[in-house]
Amino acid sequence: MTKQYSSFSSKDYLYLQLHWLILLFLALIYAPVLQAELFLFLNGIGSTIFFSWMQFGKPNKTLHWFQVGIDVLTPAFVLSVLRTYHPLSLSVTLLPLISAGFYFTTNGLLIAQSVNLIWFALYSFLQADLINAILQSGIWCGIDLLACVGIYYLSTRFSHPKIKIETQATTIKPAEQGIEAERRKALYQIISTLSSTLNYQMVVDKALDMSSQALFTADQSENKLVSAVFIYQHNQKEMPRLQIISARHFTPADKRVQLEGLQGIINEAIESGKPIKADNPAKDPELQRIVAMHACQSLFCIPLTRGLEVYGVVLFAHPDTDFFNPERCEILQIITNQTMVAMENARLYHQLEAEKERLQQIEEDARKKLARDLHDGPTQSVSALAMRANFARRLLERDPKAAETELFKIEELARRTTKEIRHMLFTLRPLILESDGLIAALDAMAQKMLETYNQKVIIQADERVLPELELGKQSVIFSITEEAVNNARKHAQAENIWVRLGFVRDELITLEIEDDGVGFDPSEIKNGYEQRSSMGMINMVERTELLNGTIQIDSKPSHGSRIRVFIPLSEEAADQLKKVHQAS
Repeated sequence: MTKQYSSFSSKDYLYLQLHWLILLFLALIYAPVLQAELFLFLNGIGSTIFFSWMQFGKPNKTLHWFQVGIDVLTPAFVLSVLRTYHPLSLSVTLLPLISAGFYFTTNGLLIAQSVNLIWFALYSFLQADLINAILQSGIWCGIDLLACVGIYYLSTRFSHPKIKIETQATTIKPAEQGIEAERRKALYQIISTLSSTLNYQMVVDKALDMSSQALFTADQSENKLVSAVFIYQHNQKEMPRLQIISARHFTPADKRVQLEGLQGIINEAIESGKPIKADNPAKDPELQRIVAMHACQSLFCIPLTRGLEVYGVVLFAHPDTDFFNPERCEILQIITNQTMVAMENARLYHQLEAEKERLQQIEEDARKKLARDLHDGPTQSVSALAMRANFARRLLERDPKAAETELFKIEELARRTTKEIRHMLFTLRPLILESDGLIAALDAMAQKMLETYNQKVIIQADERVLPELELGKQSVIFSITEEAVNNARKHAQAENIWVRLGFVRDELITLEIEDDGVGFDPSEIKNGYEQRSSMGMINMVERTELLNGTIQIDSKPSHGSRIRVFIPLSEEAADQLKKVHQAS
């Protein structure tokens, strides 16, 4: 790398000496003309500064053409300020030949000499004695051509030594390789650690700790990295706010700060969905509340997004203005993306655990419901059958005719008990649902309700709904309906129960269960669940969540009740339904 040179090569040294020698020669020639001398002096100072930058810095190659351009324009300026004929006026055309020849060799010399020919022609036509001017221009043109040959020879003879460059690269290479090896090792550890962690908080903490490790530098400037993870916390009464769940180099007061994310750098990153680099984070309208940002000069903000969902942002800040170069930004983006994947995995794992516990609870509730229904229905009936059979047996000895009447009652009770058991078996697993679909199962349920309990259930279903629902959803809808109808039969004292199933609009279905019974206060039922053994309403709500839907319960004492379940058929419809539900 030429950036580490501390000495000039022979070619560069020769160029600088020749350049100053020509400038000194020209200064002596144009001593009476102050403007020409001043311009030549500034040219020399500027060339030396630029040359030093080229040696110790790393300028773009186009700046070499800029230097050549200055030297090409120097003859035009000097010749334009001369008011009288001078025998050595055209000597100034040697300057562009030196810079163009040493920088660009053949091509540079051709271009510079072509421009010089233009200056020769213009100079000749501007002189009063045209013949002598043309003659002098021709002489200097020949001198320039000889100078081109000499400069070309010197440029090819004194080139930059390759051995020196290779030695320098060899000196720096081991240090760069060591830093690169540390970064690769840190990134591998990050991916391995985050992939094997299912603890949400541990994922975030590890990500921030390892971010500074992955930015390993020789001067350990990564230790000054300020970082934090902000996650949206939702509250039904307030707008979502960004809360810190993990931070590094934050003060205790900083960790309690909550941000709205509605303005400044954070809002820009969230709205665009892309990482944002910024300077002076202490001047940001929201980040200025964080004391740790006051000592930082640069900021890198990465939004935490998954699809259309925005979870929060990750902030990285540093006291150095140029700390977040493209390479470091890329590393931080890789870490953040991996962190988002690990966070999503941890969230899904906890959701699966919660779903597992919920299913276990539903299974336990179903067993309790079955035991309760058996106790309240068939068990009582079987006990009554035993008592009546015993009574009939004793009547046979004393009053055979009364015994015959009792046997008829026992037969009727046995038939009713059989219907109750069959109805319970039907609700536990309606085989007709698997064979003929949801609407046929609802019709069968209504028929069994009428036969078993003399309860009128009116089914009003749109046949077009059936093709839109897979069997799993049909089973859940049937369970919700059976629960609602059974609750109305037991508690509402309703003469009629209506079940309606149809489209609200495209990709949205509604299930409605309405009765003309005594009604109830939904808030009282909800608040009394802890003291009640019934979990009917909760079961319906949980089953509705399985459909990604929402449920509405409308009822008043003595005014009947109506339960409406909205069932989306696509993710877009589910998102819209969720927004409407949250707004209401």
